[in-house]
Amino acid sequence: MTITAAADGSALGNPGPAGWAWYVDDSSWAAGGWKHATNNQGELKAVLELFRATAHIDDDLLVLCDSQYVINSVTKWMKGWKAKGWRKGDGKPVMNLDLLKEIDEAIAGRRYRFEWVKGHVGHPLNEAADERARGAAEAFQRGRPAPAGPGFRAGGAAAEPGVSGGRAATAAASVGQRSPTLTADRMTEQASAYAHDELFSFDDLGHDIGENFRDLTDPHGTSAVRSAGELHRVTLSLSAEEHQRLVQRAAARNVTVEEYLRGLI
Repeated sequence: MTITAAADGSALGNPGPAGWAWYVDDSSWAAGGWKHATNNQGELKAVLELFRATAHIDDDLLVLCDSQYVINSVTKWMKGWKAKGWRKGDGKPVMNLDLLKEIDEAIAGRRYRFEWVKGHVGHPLNEAADERARGAAEAFQRGRPAPAGPGFRAGGAAAEPGVSGGRAATAAASVGQRSPTLTADRMTEQASAYAHDELFSFDDLGHDIGENFRDLTDPHGTSAVRSAGELHRVTLSLSAEEHQRLVQRAAARNVTVEEYLRGLI
């Protein structure tokens, strides 16, 4: 079988706040970004994370990409660059070297092909990836957490998007030993109350856990949220796996778990 996915990047200002995303369907996608990067870096990162997310799947991979630079880099130029010590024909060093080396490792032994698609012309997969990449860039521009997506789903099981080393990994390790019961104090609820059929659904955690929030409503299903500006304590009970996933997503955004949950709500 063949996995078909679009990969795209976005940079506001180029360079500037930037995002990346890959997209298979609404239940299988991922996104991320940086405070400062280029569009090409976003495009390369999207492809890299797509290969990483599907590394455990023994299927062909069709990558839809609107960047000729990325396609040519991976399929035409990279072999020659490696032979020259990662230098171009004029002897100058290759740009975005770290990302290209990581892609070179990620594609080893994989069955894949790239297909160029024209961007911003209504191609559904490309548009979906572009929307998420731009959303991530705008989130970094505003200093807000951006949805990371559910990751890759095969047969209904989501694979975790990777959390890179460094600060994010350190944060995850330091928080990971806490109790699976998380309490968000000082959470300010919005004036508009949620109806009983619109209970919180943290899709960004990789699955719908809305049913776990029934305790926030009264027996008739009406919202327990009261006046605007009133402070509430919300307790969320998670399994160890769900808790670790939440911690990783917060760490990947360099925010606390509480700040991450606020962003989702």
